[in-house]
Amino acid sequence: MKRDDLLDLNDVLQHPGRKVAVDISTELPQEEELDLVKPLEGYLEAVSTGNVLLISGKFAATAVLECSRCSGPLEQEIAFEVHEEFQVEGTPSSLNPKDFARVVADEPYPLFEGNQLMVEALLRQEFLIEMPVQALCDFGWDGPCPVAADRGIDRPKPPAPPILADLLHVEGGQV
Repeated sequence: MKRDDLLDLNDVLQHPGRKVAVDISTELPQEEELDLVKPLEGYLEAVSTGNVLLISGKFAATAVLECSRCSGPLEQEIAFEVHEEFQVEGTPSSLNPKDFARVVADEPYPLFEGNQLMVEALLRQEFLIEMPVQALCDFGWDGPCPVAADRGIDRPKPPAPPILADLLHVEGGQV
């Protein structure tokens, strides 16, 4: 059974210096919590040096996030680059027909099935790392947010903490 999210890198691994490049578009269907307006699109390139498999690429998608201040929906483009290195063991079959090169995946989560890259697993991890911790609408934390005011969740700023000189204030300015 062929899976669409697997990228066969065996030819690259068995022929160091050979490069593979693919265009990718995915909705990341395994991520149910993620609301993509535009699919994750970009490209991946892979090349083997004989000892290391180098994977690079560039991706972007538009997602609907929740504003951390007012909880309103917020469309935001999330773009990132992929730069990964994976150890390769064995001798490429193009150099020794009695052996073959294979990826040594030492990740705590699976990214490879044999010499096939699980593309969506790699892109999912990179995408989630790039997502903002606190997405904010155009009003940010400081501007008056009409959505937050309408929902009754916009609180006035607390007063600034007193400065040490104010705490130590003594007549005549001497302590």
